[in-house]
Amino acid sequence: MSRRALRLFPSRIWKSRRVEKSMRRVLPRSLLGRSLLIVFIPLLVTQAISLELFYGNFLKVVSRRLSDSVSSEIVLSLNALERLHKQSDKEWFVEQARDHLQLVETWHAGAKLRRIGFNHVLGPMDEDLAHALESAIDHPFFVNWRSDPHTVKISIQLSDGVLEVEAPRKRLDMGQIWLFVAWALGSSLLLFIIASLFMRNQVRAIRRLAHAAEQFGLGRDIGPIKPEGAQEVRKASVAFNRMQDRIFRFVSQRTGVLAGVSHDLRTPLTRIRLSLAMMPRTGLVKAEDLRGDVDDMIGDVVEMEHMIDSYLAFARGEGAETPLMVEFAPFVEDVVAAARRAGARVRAVSLQKGLHVMIRPDAVRRALTNLLDNARRHGGAITITARSVAEGACILVDDDGPGISPERREAVFRAFESGRGGGTGLGLTISRDIVRAHGGEMELDVSPSGGLRVRILLP
Repeated sequence: MSRRALRLFPSRIWKSRRVEKSMRRVLPRSLLGRSLLIVFIPLLVTQAISLELFYGNFLKVVSRRLSDSVSSEIVLSLNALERLHKQSDKEWFVEQARDHLQLVETWHAGAKLRRIGFNHVLGPMDEDLAHALESAIDHPFFVNWRSDPHTVKISIQLSDGVLEVEAPRKRLDMGQIWLFVAWALGSSLLLFIIASLFMRNQVRAIRRLAHAAEQFGLGRDIGPIKPEGAQEVRKASVAFNRMQDRIFRFVSQRTGVLAGVSHDLRTPLTRIRLSLAMMPRTGLVKAEDLRGDVDDMIGDVVEMEHMIDSYLAFARGEGAETPLMVEFAPFVEDVVAAARRAGARVRAVSLQKGLHVMIRPDAVRRALTNLLDNARRHGGAITITARSVAEGACILVDDDGPGISPERREAVFRAFESGRGGGTGLGLTISRDIVRAHGGEMELDVSPSGGLRVRILLP
C-alpha cells in the first residue's frame, strides 16, 4: 500500500462512520419500524421495476404499433385520393374510409395549412404518431391532440387541397397509465397493511417478553408469561419462564438457609456458653476435672464447622466451574472408590463404557458423594448404575435402607429436612440443585431391594 493510500485510509474510515451515524438517525429505532421497512423497501422496488417494464418497454412498443397502423391507413387514403380525380369518387372513398377504417376524412379543396407539426400531450403516443407519419408520407401535416378529447385531428397538405382525418383517440391510446399505477400502489398499500398487522402481532410478543424481563429485574413477581408469537419467541418465553422459576427457587432456598443458620448454630453455641459459665472461676482446678467439658466444647466446635462447611457449599453453588466433556465410567468409579474409603458398602457398579457427558466435574462429584453418604447413613449396601438413554445419561443409586414414603419425597429436597441418621439436611438439596444447574432432573423412587432409588438424568 502506498503512502498516499495510507494517509487516505483513516479519512475513509471516518467518512464511513459518519455515513453509518447518519443512517442510524434516519432509520427507525424500534423492531416494528425496522421490520416494516424491510417489507416496504423490497415491495416498493418491485413495483418500481414493474412500472418501468410496463411503461418503459411494453407501452412504448404497443404505442408504436398503433401509430404505425393509423399512419398506414392514412397513407392508403392519400394514395387512393391521388389516383381519384373526380370529386364524386373522392367523396365515395371518404365515406368508405369512415365506415371501414374508422377514420373520418374530410377533403378541403384548395385549402392551405397554417401550422405544421403537432401539439404535445402526456404520453409517448404523440411522438410515436408524428414519427410514423414523417416516415410514411412526404407531405406537410399537423396533428392536433387538443381540439377534441376523443379524437385526433390530422391535417395533411396535398397539391390541390387539405385532407383532414379524425382518428379515434382509443386507436392510439392503450388506456390510462394512471389506472395501472393506482392498482399497483393500492395493492402494495393493502399488502403492506396486512404485513404490518402480522408484524405487530409478532413484535407484541417480544414486547411482552421484554416487559416481563424488566419487571422481573425490578423484583416483581408477575408469574409465568404465555408463550406467543413465532417459534423462536415462544422458545425464548419458555426459557424465560424456566429461568424465572430457577431463580425464585434459588432465592427461596438461600433465604431458608440463612433463616436456618441462626437456629442450627444457636444450639452448640448455647452449650459452649453454658459450659463456660459452669466452669469454676476461683481456686485451683485440676485438668482432669475440665477434660470432659473441654471435650464437649471441642465436639460442639467440630459440629459447627461441619454445618458451616455444608452451608457454604450450599450457598456457593457451582456456577463458576467450567463444564468439561467427561467420560462418565471412570469418573463414577473415582467417586465410588472415595466413598468406599469413607466406609460405604457399594455392592455393585454397572457403568456403560464410552458414555461421555458435558458436566462440571467438581459439582457432580459433590452431588454423587452426598447421595452415597446419605445411602451409607440410612441404608446398607449400595448399587450404582449408569447408562445412556434418549434424553442423555441416566444414573441410578439404589440402597436397601428403609426408603422414603411417597408423600415425603418432595419434602426431603427442602433445606434442613434431615431424616434419620443425623446430618444438616442439605445433602439432597445440594445434589438436586447441582443436577438442575446442568439442565437435568433428580427423582426419588423405590429401589428393587426395597430401599430408596435416586434417579438422575443429565442431558
